[in-house]
Amino acid sequence: MKIGNFDLTQDGVYIIAELSANHNGSLEVAKQTIQAAKECGANAIKLQTYRADTLTLNCSNDDFMIKGGTLWDGKNLYELYEEAYTPWQWHKELFEYARNLGIDIFSTPFDKSAVDFLEQFNPSAYKIASFEITDYELVRYTASKQKPIIISTGIATIDEIQEVVDICKQQGNEDIILLKCTSAYPAPLKEANLKTIPNMKETFGVEVGFSDHTLGITAPIAAVALGACVIEKHFILDKSIGGHDCAFSLDKEEFTSMVKAVRETQKLLGSVDYRMNERKQQSRNYARSIYVCKDIKKGEAFTLENLKSVRPGYSMHPKYLPQLLGKKATKNYKMGDRLEEYSPSL
Repeated sequence: MKIGNFDLTQDGVYIIAELSANHNGSLEVAKQTIQAAKECGANAIKLQTYRADTLTLNCSNDDFMIKGGTLWDGKNLYELYEEAYTPWQWHKELFEYARNLGIDIFSTPFDKSAVDFLEQFNPSAYKIASFEITDYELVRYTASKQKPIIISTGIATIDEIQEVVDICKQQGNEDIILLKCTSAYPAPLKEANLKTIPNMKETFGVEVGFSDHTLGITAPIAAVALGACVIEKHFILDKSIGGHDCAFSLDKEEFTSMVKAVRETQKLLGSVDYRMNERKQQSRNYARSIYVCKDIKKGEAFTLENLKSVRPGYSMHPKYLPQLLGKKATKNYKMGDRLEEYSPSL
């Protein structure tokens, strides 16, 4: 599968820097953040495309008030989204700016009108947010655009995940990436449950990545080790500017460290390989093999007194030592001689 020019089967882990609300209402900060993400080594910057009135009602009834120990307790939903949204009139400039820098850019649409709006920019992918995964009509409409669809699963049941995968496939869209996600901000490490990643891949038969809201960079590294092909992490230009998502976002130094660690993890994982390559063969020269440890005369029997398994590894494999014991030497040997004349078929 490709996202833009990035091939998930060949190019490794696709790393997304989530801008979200970390522009703090400033177009210039948004552009500086995109540039910083590129410098950090991110493959893509991701926006969120909504307005407060496409997400909720301007209502302060108890149902619409944020509570429960979140970072945003005390606000109503409309107030939060009105403060945090990325103005739609910025999108054209941000898409052009990112593409001129050579970093991929796409967005999370939160309703059908956002999908229609984003289509004019021909994004390389679409993202479905965790809290929108139950909006099957949005999933269906987004999938119908035949672009890779990345779906966070933070609040979904296993049945709902299967249903949205099926919906995408019914639209003829097989380019599906599910993201393991814990929808808490920040998310406790003990609730990450990253062992779900390989299980999701097996259960749903699609690519699986990780959308991370934990603090630090440990979780993305572990996720990659467990098979995540996409990492999404909130990114902020500088934590001193604050903002709605600052508490669980990485700054430039942290994000750079995460990218480096993820890329090193990719290299460490490599592939399943039992071949005897040149490096391994050279290293075997320092393994054990059977050497003469005491002078032996022709006709004398081999014993544990005159043969020994020692380093280096140029002589016979140690597994043949029991078969040699009691056999007669066909020539004189000096201490340190190899036993090359004996066939491994002994």
